[in-house]
Amino acid sequence: MMENKKSGFVTMIGRPNVGKSTLMNALIGQKVAITSNKPQTTRNRIQTVYTDEEMQIVFVDTPGLHKSKNKLGDYMVTAAQSTIHEADVILWLIEPTTFIGAGEKAIIEVLQKVKTPIILVINKIDTVKKEELLAVIDTYRKELDFAEVVPVSALKNKNFDVLLECVKKYLPYGPFFYDKSTLTDQPERQIVAELIREKALRLLQDEIPHGIAVSIESMKFEKKIVFIEATIVCERDSHKGIIIGKGGQMLKKIGSLARADIERMLGKQVQLKIWIKVKKDWRDSDFLLKNFGFQAKDFE
Repeated sequence: MMENKKSGFVTMIGRPNVGKSTLMNALIGQKVAITSNKPQTTRNRIQTVYTDEEMQIVFVDTPGLHKSKNKLGDYMVTAAQSTIHEADVILWLIEPTTFIGAGEKAIIEVLQKVKTPIILVINKIDTVKKEELLAVIDTYRKELDFAEVVPVSALKNKNFDVLLECVKKYLPYGPFFYDKSTLTDQPERQIVAELIREKALRLLQDEIPHGIAVSIESMKFEKKIVFIEATIVCERDSHKGIIIGKGGQMLKKIGSLARADIERMLGKQVQLKIWIKVKKDWRDSDFLLKNFGFQAKDFE
């Protein structure tokens, strides 16, 4: 019966690269948010939906909280902070260390001002011993009054059942927001663009990834084949050459890896063409940021 159902919004916050996107993908069982070992991989709020017979959780993966260096950075921080006040439950992901750095302290200051139940999620527990984990829990409990503390491994799928039960405890009763088959609210074009950007993040040199964006110029479904044309935008002419690579090999590799993921997502054969354009300082351009899906109001 509907009165026994629970549903709500659960925001994931944390410093860049703590595994928020990996955890969210693992919980719903499908890749929606892109992942890499580069910080600030996630740029938008991404909603995925977990549904079972008793509850529906709308997970909101946010850009990692960090010190902004441009308008894109401003947007990312604003997106992360705004979700905190809209959630029914907050999951704060941390790594299993007793060191509380400036980034964690900044998050603590934000969380001290909210009344929403906060669950501390200690990720990557497969990398430490049990006694080290106890020290981490003790350290963080002195900083905030957490509703729950749950150690998990997003990579190894450990303790997910415990985490989901803890979330359920704090969700309000109410009808589901989405159909049971829904996994995300993200448009297919946006997911495709992000999958291409993910491959670039993983394959390119460290100084390039933050300066790239991907836009989908066209996406046509014809029977069993999807024809996609995409553009990778970079900030410098020198970056364009690196992205293309010797004899076009790097661009071919990015396209090949991205196409495989896109085909898995769409369940169809994909023909993918990728172009490269240089747009200097696009991360500080309101016009270009809006073209890439960011809202101008978020930069005010």
